[in-house]
Amino acid sequence: MTQKLIEEFEAENPNINVEGEYGDWSGYWDKLATQVASQAAPDVIQMDASYLGEYADRGALLELKNVDQSKFDQAVADAGKVEGKQYGITGGINAQVVLANPTLFSAGGVALPDDKTWTWDDYDKVAADITAKNGGNVYGSGPLSLDAQANLWLRQHDKSLFTEDGKLGFDESDLTNWFEYQAKLRDSKAVPPASVMTEDASASVDQQGLATNRFAMSFYWSNQLAALSKASGQNLEILRPPSIKGNAADAEQYYKSSQFWSASSRSKHPAEAQKLIDFLVNNVKAGEIGLADRGIPANSDVRRAVTPKLSPADAASAKFIDEISSELGEAVPVPPAGSSAVTEVLTRYTSEVHFERMSPADAAKKAIEEARNSIS
Repeated sequence: MTQKLIEEFEAENPNINVEGEYGDWSGYWDKLATQVASQAAPDVIQMDASYLGEYADRGALLELKNVDQSKFDQAVADAGKVEGKQYGITGGINAQVVLANPTLFSAGGVALPDDKTWTWDDYDKVAADITAKNGGNVYGSGPLSLDAQANLWLRQHDKSLFTEDGKLGFDESDLTNWFEYQAKLRDSKAVPPASVMTEDASASVDQQGLATNRFAMSFYWSNQLAALSKASGQNLEILRPPSIKGNAADAEQYYKSSQFWSASSRSKHPAEAQKLIDFLVNNVKAGEIGLADRGIPANSDVRRAVTPKLSPADAASAKFIDEISSELGEAVPVPPAGSSAVTEVLTRYTSEVHFERMSPADAAKKAIEEARNSIS
C-alpha cells in the first residue's frame, strides 16, 4: 500500500524520485536509532508519539514548516509539536478501545456490556465470568499491560503518564493502585497466566489471542478493528473503555495520532520530503489508497471523501471516532525524551506483578525510580 502511495506521488511529481524501504516492525526502532546515529536516516520517517520528543530533542528531526494542516483539528495538529515546533504530522487518528468477540460472549452465556456505563470492576467481572464459563479454554480478556491502558486509568484519576513540562504525571501511590488492579485481574483469571501474556505480547497482531479466538475481548487502537476482524473471522464489536464512575463522559478518552510522518534534519531534500508528507496527509488520492490503515484521515476533507469507500470494519471505526467526539478529555501531552523507556518499565513491572514475583507496592516503588531516571 505504501508503495502505491509512493507511485501516485511520483506520478504527480515526475521530478521527484522516492525509494521506499521496508522495515519489519519488531526491529523498526532499533534500526532507526542506528540509522540516525550513523547519519543515514531516511528523508521521511514513520514516527510514533513515544519517540517524537526524544528524536526532536536530539536534533534528528526537521521542523516541518511547509506542510498544510488547515483541515486538521487543532489538537491533532498540535500533537506533532515539541516545544512549539512542528516535528511530526499526524498520519491518521484513532482511539483506545476494547474490541469484543460477540461469539465468545454468547458461547459463555455472557451479555455484551453497556460500554457507556461499565466500570473497571465490571470489566474484571465480565472477563472473569467468561473465563470460568469456558473452562479456561477461552480467557475473558487479553493483557492490559501497555502504557495506553495505564494512561487511561491515570487520566480518570486526574493524573497522566506525562505532564506538559515533560515530567511524570503520577506518583508511587498511583502506580500501586494500577498494579493492584493488575493483581485483581490475575487472581480472578480475567486475563490469562503471565506466561501466556508474555507470548501474546511478542506475537504479531494476527496471531494474538483476540485474532485467534482465545480472548473474548482486549484493548487495542480503533484502527486495528479491520485487521483483527479479518484474522479472527468474526465481526468484532468496538466498545468504549471502562471508566471509574461508569460514565463514558468521564472516561478521559482522547484522539491519538496513530502514526506521525517526520523528516530527517540531515535530509538533503527537505523541500521534497515535506512535499511528500503533505501529499500523504492532504491528497484525496492518497487517502483513497491508504483509507484507514494508518488510522482515520486527520484531514477532514480527505476523511469525508474516503468514508464511503471504507470496509464495514473501518467504517465502524470511523463512526466510533465521530461518536466519542463529545466525550473527549484534554489532549495528551507530547511524551518527553526518554518516554519510550518509561513505557517499557511499566510493561516490565506489570509482568512482574502477574508472575507474582513482586507485590504491587514493591513493583510500583521500583518502577517509579526507573521511570524518573529515564526522563531526568
